[in-house]
Amino acid sequence: MSIEPPVTTEALAAPTYARLVRVPGFRALAGSALLSRTANRMWEVGLVLFVLERYHSAPLAGLAVFLSIVPGLLLAPLAGALLDRHGRRRLIFLDNAIAGSALASIGLLAITGGLSRAALLAIVGVASLTFTLTAAGTRSLFPLVIPRSDWDLANAVDSGSEALSAVIGPALAGGLVAAIGGAHTLLASGFVYLLAGVAVLNVREPRAAADQPRVPLLRAAREGLRYVVTNPTLRSVAVVLSMANLGFGQLVVILPVLVLERLHSGAGTVGALWALSGGVAVCSGLLMGRLGTVGRERRSMALGFVLLTAGFLVLMLPSLAAVILGLILCGLAIGPIDIALFSLRQRRTDPAMFGRAFAVSMSLNYAGMPFGSGLAGPVVSRSTVLALAEAAGLNLVAAGLALGIIPRPEASAD
Repeated sequence: MSIEPPVTTEALAAPTYARLVRVPGFRALAGSALLSRTANRMWEVGLVLFVLERYHSAPLAGLAVFLSIVPGLLLAPLAGALLDRHGRRRLIFLDNAIAGSALASIGLLAITGGLSRAALLAIVGVASLTFTLTAAGTRSLFPLVIPRSDWDLANAVDSGSEALSAVIGPALAGGLVAAIGGAHTLLASGFVYLLAGVAVLNVREPRAAADQPRVPLLRAAREGLRYVVTNPTLRSVAVVLSMANLGFGQLVVILPVLVLERLHSGAGTVGALWALSGGVAVCSGLLMGRLGTVGRERRSMALGFVLLTAGFLVLMLPSLAAVILGLILCGLAIGPIDIALFSLRQRRTDPAMFGRAFAVSMSLNYAGMPFGSGLAGPVVSRSTVLALAEAAGLNLVAAGLALGIIPRPEASAD
């Protein structure tokens, strides 16, 4: 039974961003998402810079990023079942509180001299266990709070939020690491997580249909996993996105090493470059939201992966100008990929399964990121060019898979 927002007279009018921001709960949800994702970016960039600053080890930085993600991915089916059963607001708040506490622990231990490598890895691993609650909870709330007619615009804002966090988060992380050091930067990131948790409490979540059968939690988790695996669209998208993210995940480690060692610049430059790419991604996403991707999802995703491939190839050139151009191309790729992905997932998923299906789907899609980061550590220690060539090749394969294995949208001539 559908639990989408009711269709109103206003929902039948042409969708606009001005109308979207008037939807009850939208601003609080978008604000919480932006804060949480900004904290994620601060943690992601700050963690790598912190490890390089403190331990001077690219392999350790890659392993830390890996452990900050993978344990949570493994628990995604259970997280999705919890979201569908107990509601999203409280669980999103809980996850942000746990993430904030973990960063505070790392920062305080580092400042007091009690942070060993083992303790660092243990804390980031434990903190990752709940991160899918926010990732899937936030994304599955958008189609529940927003009328279906506004989904493409809401997806553009959702994608723009992700991209804008890529502007704010890395810039803050890079600037703070340069100014006050990595440990204090992690403390600041933890505070942003707490703000995100408070903001989501202002969202009024629609109630699930009362006639939905209540099943044991583990059974519900298995149903969510089975639903994604047997859904042709979700299954094929998982293959495509995990392949692409296996390449993009390497850039998280490659860029700081490239800037620090090849360009002989500092943490502030790393943050500024990420911010540039994120700013371009915001514009790309908003444009794609206005244009729409319905019926063109496969081609839009393939275009994005080709742009990522080109960006990685340009990054091989030994100059700051080439790095800037490469990251601009990477930013342009985000809009076509994200809007097409979100549209496909929302339109091909039963609303009663949003929590479970989104948690599992997003985790499978994202699985390549931590493995890419873990792989990049040893490779980039030998050659940044080799690591970038590997990343470019993986994204080119993803472009071909997007056209080859993702089912054609219903009633589409694609």
